[in-house]
Amino acid sequence: MLKVGLRLGGCAQAWCSVRMASAGVTRQKPLANKVALVTASTDGIGFAISRRLAQDGAHVVISSRKQKNVDRAVATLKGEGLSVTGTVCHVGKAEDRKQLVAMAVNLHGGIDILVSNAAVNPFFGNLMDVTEDVWDKTLDINVKATALMTKEVVPEMEKRGGGSVVIVSSVAAFTPFHGLGPYNVSKTALLGLTKNLALELAPKNIRVNCLAPGLIKTNFSSMFWMDKTKEENAKNFMQIERIGKPEECAGIVSFMCSEDASYITGETVVVGGGTPSRL
Repeated sequence: MLKVGLRLGGCAQAWCSVRMASAGVTRQKPLANKVALVTASTDGIGFAISRRLAQDGAHVVISSRKQKNVDRAVATLKGEGLSVTGTVCHVGKAEDRKQLVAMAVNLHGGIDILVSNAAVNPFFGNLMDVTEDVWDKTLDINVKATALMTKEVVPEMEKRGGGSVVIVSSVAAFTPFHGLGPYNVSKTALLGLTKNLALELAPKNIRVNCLAPGLIKTNFSSMFWMDKTKEENAKNFMQIERIGKPEECAGIVSFMCSEDASYITGETVVVGGGTPSRL
């Protein structure tokens, strides 16, 4: 019986090893030596994504509109032994977009990954009360700047033989948040931008996918969870009745940028705890 037990134990161990290998558990650093740009990445979801990409082996260039935020985020991630640098970048400014790309190329020789995360929400209220200035600002930063940032990195990705773009939208693209009309519309537009870019860039071996977070606990979304009543109301829309964490968005982005997702493009992945998410 002892020998049988040992044999069974050995088989179990061998099978476990096979399963781990097939699941990629034994692989280290799936993004080793890839170069990634992440916009709006000094806190919240962007920061969590940057940390995860770097943990998975990428050289990450982070950015934000304020130098002090860039310095703080870089110091934190470098303190964790990660390959991270950063620069100021207002994605609505052409010169800043060019500087961000140039920094990555000068430091690391090219670009493999872009995560476009920058977004604004300058308005709360009824859609019929939105001014033209608000529409312009929201669509300029949330949609147009994403398209132009992608345009800026494509030539560098082509030099590397391809790349991966991940556009950060929102579950609000599917199920609008009350009072955030322009923001909701801009996030829906990003679903269409993802589809169009994926189609156009596929011949260049550049994949384009989209992340649509639900309610994630960040400063950006604090209006929905700082008040306990609002938080409880928000939970009613989710099958997993809690607010998500930024880290719960990061792993799926790393996956979408890795070879494990080499046959995936033009798709939107919702990370929203079961919030309704169909157009």
